[in-house]
This record gives sequence, C-alpha cells and structure tokens, in this order.
Amino acid sequence: MPHPYVLLSAAVSLDGYLDDTGPERLLLSSPADFDRVDEVRASVDAILIGAGTVRADNPRLLVNSPERRAARTAAGLPEYPLKVTVSGSGDLDPAARFWHTGGEKVLYTTDKGAERARALGLATDATDAAHATDVVPLGADLDWRRLLTHLHDVRGVRRLMVEGGGLIHTQLLTQGLADELQLVLAPLFVGDPGAPRLFGPGGYQSGRLRLLETRRIEDVVLMRYEPTAPGTAPLPAAADHHWLALACELAAQCPPSDTAFSVGAVVVAADGTELARGHSREGGDPLVHAEEAALAKLGPADPRLAGATVYSSLEPCARRASRPAPCARLILDAGVRRVVTAWREPDTFVAGADGSGVLAAGGVEVVVLPEHEEQAKAPNRHLLCRR
Repeated sequence: MPHPYVLLSAAVSLDGYLDDTGPERLLLSSPADFDRVDEVRASVDAILIGAGTVRADNPRLLVNSPERRAARTAAGLPEYPLKVTVSGSGDLDPAARFWHTGGEKVLYTTDKGAERARALGLATDATDAAHATDVVPLGADLDWRRLLTHLHDVRGVRRLMVEGGGLIHTQLLTQGLADELQLVLAPLFVGDPGAPRLFGPGGYQSGRLRLLETRRIEDVVLMRYEPTAPGTAPLPAAADHHWLALACELAAQCPPSDTAFSVGAVVVAADGTELARGHSREGGDPLVHAEEAALAKLGPADPRLAGATVYSSLEPCARRASRPAPCARLILDAGVRRVVTAWREPDTFVAGADGSGVLAAGGVEVVVLPEHEEQAKAPNRHLLCRR
C-alpha cells in the first residue's frame, strides 16, 4: 500500500546519544541548525514523535518562522503540519503542550489505548477543526505499515518528518520503512550509559546506506543518508521504491519505438549494491529488452544473484518472438528469487501476457508497486493510445 516519504531527523553527540540524563533537554544542534529543522518542518505534511518524546521533552512541535507559516497558507496548506504521536497505552498527559499548540493532531494507538486516551479526554471534536485531535486505534498491536497507509490514504500525508525518539527511529529503520535519515553530529560527548541513544538493537537491513549530502552548519555537521537494501519477500522496503524509480528513469532513456515498450531494469544485491542496469534497445540493439541487457552484464554464476532483486519498470515478458528466451525465463535461469515491478504488461503486443505468473510458478516473489505505474507508462504513451 502507498506510504508517505518517511524522513528521520535527529541530532546526536559524538558517542551516539540523543540526550543526557539531566533535568533539562540537552541542546545538541546549533542555532543555524534549529532554523534548518524549522525549514524542513515547514516543507512536510506531518511531523511524528513517539509518546516517550512527548513525556520527556513536552515539545510544541511547531513551525516557528512566521514567514514559513505564511508561505504554507499562501500555498493552500494548513499553517502548521499535522502533528502525530504514537502510544500503545494511550496514557499521555492531556496538559502536554503537544495537544494545545499548532493545528490538527493524530494519536495512533491500540484498541485498548484508544479507550484510555478517550477516557483522559485526548480525543477532541473541536468546533475549530484546525485544532482537533483524532484518536486512531490500529488493532490489538501497533502496526507501522497500517499507520503509514492511514496517514497516506486518509490524512493525505505525502512527506512525513519523524523526530524521534530512538525507539521510533529503530523500528522504522529495522522494518525498512525509512526513506531518508537526516543526522546532525554535535561536537560533544555524553558518556552516560543511562542516557537515550539514537538507535537500539534490532534486525537492521544489511549493507551500507548511501550518503546523499554532508553540510557544515556552524559547529555541527548534517549528514543525509538513504537506505539501499531491498525488502524481503512480499514486504516492500523504502529502498524498493528508490530502485524502482531508477528503473522508470532508465525507461525514459530508451530510443523510441512504435513496436516495443520502453523499459528500464536494475539488478540489486541483498546488501543494496547495484549489480547492473539496462534499458530497452540499449547499445543500438533494436531487440534487446531491459532485463536481458542488465543480466547480460553479470556472470551467470555470480553468487549474489540468488539474493538479488530485479527491478523492472514493466512486468518481465513471458513470451517474445525476437529472442529464444523471454525475460521471465532469463530471470529464473539466473537464480533471482525476487522481482519488483511497477506495471503489468498490457495486451498491446502480446495477448494474455503474464510474466508475473511465469515467475511465481518458478518460485519468484513478484511485488507490484502501482505508485510508480504512471512514471513507467510515461515513455510508452504513444503505444497505449493505439489500444
């Protein structure tokens, strides 16, 4: 299901702590970086923090700049982003500043937590809808995928900024749901084992994150990272969207054709290493398909293929007249066991095409991410108009 773009934001000490154990909040960012955070807040649809952060820091979670708030309203947006918190128990202080500042709020909780929250008076049906609080139960347990789907589909959130705490960041990263990490490194040490850390133990995805940017901001350093490791089995990870978007970009590079689709493909190892890429009619070959072009760049005995994911903007073909083996067969022969695609092949050239069925019958997990379908179709509009 579609999810918002999830951006994790945090500042840490050199030894990885979010705070110390003193009574006052440890300020890790510089004044200029606080202003940068305010700018990021103004750019998103919603800001999320965990219940522990509400209790420990009692934040207002606002866009502080009047100019940025004015720009939001001029663009037809609420003055403040939606404020979101998560609590399994629903046991939160009704007097916390979170509930009494800014615009709309949402509390995601369990069924029992919703009863507790309503008993505390956290659910409000305010006359001024801009200051209402919505309590949303997610069932017997908290489910991050269901939460993100609800934010996307019901609340219209496309970009979500997550400001902690460490447990929330850990859960989103280990479940492959974080699209980006914005980490600020402060030039000090905490050294207290009882202080909260940014990340806890967990089953993190393998491989290295991709560094997108480094920036010096007064005496702190901002580092932006992007996860690269594919998801597992049918559950898509944030990186699956990044790689499939790249495959769709490759499709746009194909030489145009009136007799074949424009398709892009990327082969990615389990640790997030890009192994190969290709696109239709690559290298002047009018017959080569995207998956075929990418796989041809790898040795057939490459041990990384068994754990790799093939990303293809269009479902791999099940039948073709131009070459002996269709792309679905090439993928099976390569030993790949996971394929992510944006778009099922229409009947434009082959009636009843079902590459996904061929792959599934061969033991391959096929994941379709329809959020990317329009991007995959874009270089093929002239073909679809003929149908």
